[in-house]
Amino acid sequence: MLLAIDSGNTNVVFAVCGADGGIVGEWRAETAANWTADEFGIWLCRLIETDGIKPGDIDAAIIATVVPDNLAPLRSMCEKYFKSVPIVVGEAGVDLGLNVMIDHPGEVGTDRLCNAVAGKACYGGPLLILDFGTATTFDVVDADGNYRGGVIYPGINLSLEALHLGAAQLPRVEIIKPDKVIGTGTVSAMQSGIFWGHVAIVEGLSERIQTEFGSRLSVIATGGHASLFAEATETIEKCDPELTLRGLYLIHERNRT
Repeated sequence: MLLAIDSGNTNVVFAVCGADGGIVGEWRAETAANWTADEFGIWLCRLIETDGIKPGDIDAAIIATVVPDNLAPLRSMCEKYFKSVPIVVGEAGVDLGLNVMIDHPGEVGTDRLCNAVAGKACYGGPLLILDFGTATTFDVVDADGNYRGGVIYPGINLSLEALHLGAAQLPRVEIIKPDKVIGTGTVSAMQSGIFWGHVAIVEGLSERIQTEFGSRLSVIATGGHASLFAEATETIEKCDPELTLRGLYLIHERNRT
């Protein structure tokens, strides 16, 4: 079985994939915890065993991280606790099966590349992939599966925190889908602005991207808040919360020896 690790700015997601790519277990840790390899390994082995999976059955690993400081402990954990030298997305020699057609290919987050790989494999192309994470990203994949660039916008949690920290009298509020756009109090006005404002960004940027690209793009959403926004706008055609992990599996299959 494969251990797939998606190390993002907010969470580190661990998933065990079966031979067919299906996810048989998934767990999350806070990125900011600054864990060592042993802390990751002991914590993860306990959770894996709790879910009825034998750690010894894991014989391969792959890592995608946008947090450089996490790479060393995660790599060491794979080697020590799962006896596997992990494939690391973005390192030299790792074949993604696509061309990164932007000014500086090395700047693209590995999670976005995983999304592009899985998006093309599962949905064809051309695509616009929205990832609702720490940032909300918009990524264009052409009909040949090549990564053509995109947009990075502050995610909804970042927007909420900025609003709270930047205005002394504004509280932290829960992320919900308000029934009305016009708020009748401070909290409802904030919730409406954060949610419906983000919907407007999704709709407006998606339209502008497709106009500039010159053809219609199928819009796929992933990430923590994808399902919430998919319910609120017809712009999003498909919600796929496992897209990044599926991309990791596909990249591993392409590069395993």
